[in-house]
Amino acid sequence: MKKLGLFMMAMALSLGMVACSGNTASESQEEVAASTQETLEEASEEGAEEEMAQALESITVMSVNAEGEKEEVEVPFNPEKIVTLDAASLDILSNLGLTDRVVASITPEAYLESYVTEAVNVGTAKTFDLEAIMETEPDLIFMAGRGVDYYEDLTMIAPVVRLMIEGNVVQGTYDNSMTIASIFGLEEDMQEKLSAYDERISALQSFAEGKNAIVGICTGGGFNVVGNDGRCSIIGNELGFENIGVEAEADTSSHGNEASFEFVVEKNPDYIFVLDRDKATEAEGAQLAKDIMENELIMSLDAYKNGNLIIMENPGVWYKAEGGFTALGIMLEDLEKVLLK
Repeated sequence: MKKLGLFMMAMALSLGMVACSGNTASESQEEVAASTQETLEEASEEGAEEEMAQALESITVMSVNAEGEKEEVEVPFNPEKIVTLDAASLDILSNLGLTDRVVASITPEAYLESYVTEAVNVGTAKTFDLEAIMETEPDLIFMAGRGVDYYEDLTMIAPVVRLMIEGNVVQGTYDNSMTIASIFGLEEDMQEKLSAYDERISALQSFAEGKNAIVGICTGGGFNVVGNDGRCSIIGNELGFENIGVEAEADTSSHGNEASFEFVVEKNPDYIFVLDRDKATEAEGAQLAKDIMENELIMSLDAYKNGNLIIMENPGVWYKAEGGFTALGIMLEDLEKVLLK
């Protein structure tokens, strides 16, 4: 209607000018056409700008609800006030140069501490202070798998984007990074950053070809084996080590399945990869993974004798920041140091 009104006005003005003019008919017609076209172009540009502004007020992204189901969520485009309730989203935001917008965060991993010195601390990875979050009046809240019991309450405060890793760490990190980048119109920047990992991953894949491994978590003084469905799954899924510690259909997505050291000896893997969960969670008085694994049985294996017992140098990143952009780089570096030396 607005464009039609402008068109009619342009026509009326142009015809009026023709009536009062002494120019020839053809000259007048050209003037009418030119004037009308100019008016329409201005109206079109104005309308497009209005439509673009309206479209960019919000954006729809994929998220995971409290039931673990993927769903579309409408969130504000380019939000100014953000709450991060997981390490991975804060990690990704830091790589996009957006941590100045983080008004509240849970206690961060050490490598992220410098990014949230001005943000309100609203709890830990599992326990959130809802009142403190509400007081920051956020435009958007990011969270991951933990703290799901708070999900519905959080949605009453602001739109919630819940991003998770489902088996494939590298692809999940890429997808989640691009989801967050799209909310701020920074997809090209993020894509360029992500491509920097391709060569490093390929080098590790080449090394892993034809080799097998047992992957496990040390916790509570014991050793649990994990498959390709949980933490450290990058070792078997993306890098390509044959994980011989568990059957393919076994569910080890939480903390793995308890295993004896006799089991490890029986399997006799080329490599043993270990995540120290107690160190990652800073459990008081816990026995270190190194002390647990360096026992008579494990030390009898060729894997140990060949220096192939690998305990992750940065367990907190592997355990609590999986899915972050910088976190992926740290995880790759933990492996590169010992495998590509």
